[in-house]
Amino acid sequence: MKNTLKLIVITTSLLLNAPLTVQAVETELDRVAAIVNGGVVLESEIKTMIATIKQQAKKNNQSLPSDRALRTQITDKLINDNLILQLGERMGVQISDAQLDETISSMAEESNLTLEEFRQSIVKDGVSYEKYRESIRTEMISGEVRRSAVGRRIYISPQEISNLLNVMKEQTNDNVEYNLGHILIEFPADPSQEDMTTSKSRADKVIELLNSGSDFARIAIASSGDDTALEGGDIGWKSINEMPTLFSEVVDGKEKGAVLGPIRTGLGFSIVKILDIRGKEVVEVEETRSRHILINPSIILSEAKAEEMLQGFLDKINAGEADFAELAKEHSEGPTSVRGGDLGWVDPNTYDPAFRDVLATLKTDEYHKPFRSSFGWHLVQLTGRRTLDATQQMNTRKVQNILYNRKFGMESARWMKETRDEAYIEILEAESK
Repeated sequence: MKNTLKLIVITTSLLLNAPLTVQAVETELDRVAAIVNGGVVLESEIKTMIATIKQQAKKNNQSLPSDRALRTQITDKLINDNLILQLGERMGVQISDAQLDETISSMAEESNLTLEEFRQSIVKDGVSYEKYRESIRTEMISGEVRRSAVGRRIYISPQEISNLLNVMKEQTNDNVEYNLGHILIEFPADPSQEDMTTSKSRADKVIELLNSGSDFARIAIASSGDDTALEGGDIGWKSINEMPTLFSEVVDGKEKGAVLGPIRTGLGFSIVKILDIRGKEVVEVEETRSRHILINPSIILSEAKAEEMLQGFLDKINAGEADFAELAKEHSEGPTSVRGGDLGWVDPNTYDPAFRDVLATLKTDEYHKPFRSSFGWHLVQLTGRRTLDATQQMNTRKVQNILYNRKFGMESARWMKETRDEAYIEILEAESK
């Protein structure tokens, strides 16, 4: 959840945390900068984001590429965002006010602020709180679309799980984490041999610049085709096992500051820099055991009816007139119904944020009133809690999560590239001054 919220905050702040600049942009006559299927990217959106990134870079003493390169990256990001939101609309993805409020409350809590203090901090920055809320809603919709579209493309075989379990048992270097920077020199759609040769030459030039002392973040912003380009290519802290396999093979054993690559992938040539190295902290994690009844609204079954149905189940359970497991077997949707809704022992951070946040409020054996997550309406009971040493936990579920996350980043980039290739995109030239 923290990583998700971090992405939401970063993206939202890029669009909103420069109120004076926004006002200046809005005084200009707006124009269409890009056509994206039936949608558009406005010049004001691009200029706002450019000004905000410049403001942040100045504050952080970070150098930036040319205005032209920065504009290209920002335009690409806004085009991607537009495409994802269009997909979300076609898929019927919606974020209710209740879900939105729960997410913003969690963001306030992680900032050690009350909800009112959090709201005041937004307003103090000169940002409309209502616009801020809607931007968070947009980011949540985007996240749901990406998870849904990419998740169904990922397959993890039993052999992959077995192989990684065996590797982890034999490893002595899993107590080290690397903070990695990543630059992707993309291939165009259906690349020819000449295209690949050109991309390789560009990647070699980038490595040459980095080895001669050029700023990694500046080059990432200017040249990378990865989603992390506008964050300077920083993909965060990862152990060897959490990295894509191609990265782990070249990173293992290397020192801080090492520039590695180019690494050939299906998307292009990757360049990786080890920004920092640290010992992996011993982390205790709490696992929860719970069971739920899931009702998914449809054209026939409305949101209100799904909630009402689950509330009826809860009333009967509390009155001793019904058994939770039997109700789950009869009515719950999804694979857990045959187990009476039992979800087993799980790190709650792997759940949908709304589901995880509800579990955090419950005592053992306590029920929660019906609530909505991205999967549908739930009636949930917490049946147990336990604390484990996550650094020693090498079970199948942990390995599945590692493999899933390894594949998600690459598959997400591939999915976004395919989505763009299938779309009608026209970038209009900026007006000269």
